[in-house]
Order: sequence, then C-alpha cells, then structure tokens
Amino acid sequence: MDYVDGFVAAVPNENKEKFIQHARDAAKIFKEHGATRVVECWGDDVPDGTVTSFPMAVKCEKGETVVFSWIIWPSKEARKAGMEKSMNDPRLSKENNPMPFDGKRVIFGGFQIVLEE
Repeated sequence: MDYVDGFVAAVPNENKEKFIQHARDAAKIFKEHGATRVVECWGDDVPDGTVTSFPMAVKCEKGETVVFSWIIWPSKEARKAGMEKSMNDPRLSKENNPMPFDGKRVIFGGFQIVLEE
C-alpha cells in the first residue's frame, strides 16, 4: 500500500512564488526518485488555535502562511530509498534550490495509509 510523507511549514507571504517554484523543482526530483504524487497546498482557511493548530505547530509569524504538503510513495521502502536519493541530489542543495522559508519550523513525518475511499 502507498506510503505518505506529510509536511507543514510557515512561508513568508512575499515568498509565495519562490515557494511554488521551489516546490515544482523539488517535486520533479522526488518523482524521478520514485514518488508517484506530490501535492503542495497554500493555506486559505487555517485558523489560529488556543491549544493546538497548524499555525502554532510551525510558529507561524505575522506575514506568513501555513503550507500543507504531502508526497505519495509506492511503499515505505520506496520512500526510504527515494527520499535518500532526493536529499543527496545536488539539484536540491541549498545552493541550487534554497528553501524560501525557515526549515527549522517545518514539521514532517511518514504515515501508513489506513483508509482510502
């Protein structure tokens, strides 16, 4: 069954177009290394919480928007191999494709799909 990498980040609004280009370039590389789908979503209705929320999770600051992203892989094993190759791909280096957001405030994880209808 497919395996999912999920990501949430805070991106400065002024970097929206840079983020989209960064994501487009990275998606190509992830797909070359085995991903079957890459989805990037720009926050449109992401409320602040009082106990937990997406903005709180990434310490979203004024002038930033939460992005929610995921990568679909054929399996956990394919994800491990593909992500390793992707992270070592020079096209994803800081010099060639710098992140237009604070990478220290990204939350991420791998997920097993338990229901898909």
